[in-house]
Amino acid sequence: MQTRPRITLLLAGVLALLVAVGAWVAAGPWLAIDAIGDAIQANDAAALSRQVDFPALRTSLKRQVADRVVRSAGADVQASALGALGLRLATGATSVAVDATVNPMGLAALLEGRAVWHQVGGDLAPVDPEAPERSPFEGASYRYESLSRFTATMPVEAGGSLVVVLSRQGLRWRLTDVRLP
Repeated sequence: MQTRPRITLLLAGVLALLVAVGAWVAAGPWLAIDAIGDAIQANDAAALSRQVDFPALRTSLKRQVADRVVRSAGADVQASALGALGLRLATGATSVAVDATVNPMGLAALLEGRAVWHQVGGDLAPVDPEAPERSPFEGASYRYESLSRFTATMPVEAGGSLVVVLSRQGLRWRLTDVRLP
């Protein structure tokens, strides 16, 4: 009856492996957030790029910005042919702006609460050296939305909140979306 202890030992090993993989996946969002914060504070664009799915992030931000432009234009502008042409040009310009700013440096500025748009506009005021260093996810609240979606919600100085979405890709978690306030 040597096979019974071997089967028990094998089942225990498989169970331990499943528990370890489950724990790794469950801890994944926090590990990814920690890696993103470390990469931002170290100004390490390569490390940040490994934690972020930039094509998915760009697509999401393009939709959000285009939607905001169309909504702010109002129904009268949308109804006219010239207004519709203007909106098409404006959403095209916002798409180019998102492509230009959604990169490791721009994402770091967004998560640290710095205004990327001021830098794009030429307002390159230096960061106050007396100001305390701020962690990118300082004051965030975290929650699972599903088994493969995790959010970090951070308050924004101007009001509202910035929601950072991490998605599970296999056993790995990556930042795939930022919901603007």
